[in-house]
Amino acid sequence: MTRPGARLRSAAQERAQSGLVAGADVLGRASAGARVLPGMLIAGGQRCGTTSLYQALRRQPTLFRPTWRKGVHYFDMAYAAHDLAWYRARFPLAVQLGRAARRHADRALAFESSPHYLFHPLALERIAADLPGVQLIVLVRDPVERAYSAHAHEFARGFETEPFARALDLEATRLAGEVERMVGDAAYESRAHRHQAYRSRGEYAAQLARAETLLGRGRIHVVDSHRFFAEPEVVLDEVLTFLGVRTRVATPFDRHNARPRLPLDPGLARELRAHFAPHDAALEPWLGGPPTWVAQGW
Repeated sequence: MTRPGARLRSAAQERAQSGLVAGADVLGRASAGARVLPGMLIAGGQRCGTTSLYQALRRQPTLFRPTWRKGVHYFDMAYAAHDLAWYRARFPLAVQLGRAARRHADRALAFESSPHYLFHPLALERIAADLPGVQLIVLVRDPVERAYSAHAHEFARGFETEPFARALDLEATRLAGEVERMVGDAAYESRAHRHQAYRSRGEYAAQLARAETLLGRGRIHVVDSHRFFAEPEVVLDEVLTFLGVRTRVATPFDRHNARPRLPLDPGLARELRAHFAPHDAALEPWLGGPPTWVAQGW
């Protein structure tokens, strides 16, 4: 049982946090014209190691995260309610980036991580229109593991109430018509599309094809997250090279947001692997070969 004193401290902390956020918002809006827009986005996928890569990148001296939280969610959640100045207000001052660029004789840029961007039906189109030249980082993970991990994540947060197998059975019904509603009403937020798309989010190649059409292949870098966790220094170096950043610093690597989970039913795992097989094959041109989970026969 939570003690009254602890509840009071928690409420006070929440009020203080809200006050800080509100103050940062006012300050950011007042100085928006002096701030930068991001030059790179970690756009997905959900439960694929985006937080771990974000933490590694934010430690680099010429890469700058948002001023308050890692994911601004402008292009998926806030676009209908706010303008580009609101978005810009959440990033560092241009003078900060200029100082870092001069100090290191290197490229400096801001970035954020919002893993719904890749999957959202309108986000990539908005990004292409509002951030010309932006670079996209996309992480992909064994889609069977990703689906199971996403279910555990959403269940723990209260967005899911059904067991995994039942949630998979319900997915098509839950998502029916949701993309059309989202496209037809920019303010509409779909709980099912964001929180209950277990199979659909793991169909990475189709999402990347849309991104390629809108942004161009040369502006997209795809990371196999299993390889990232196996050899993080090598993969981070590849990401920085893609971004045109030469400066590197020693970086501790941690796996963030991992949740313990029960073993997946083997029959259900086989069914999911058969479903994802053609989608995995279509990833090979993006990765330069089979994804880790295919190459190792998981």
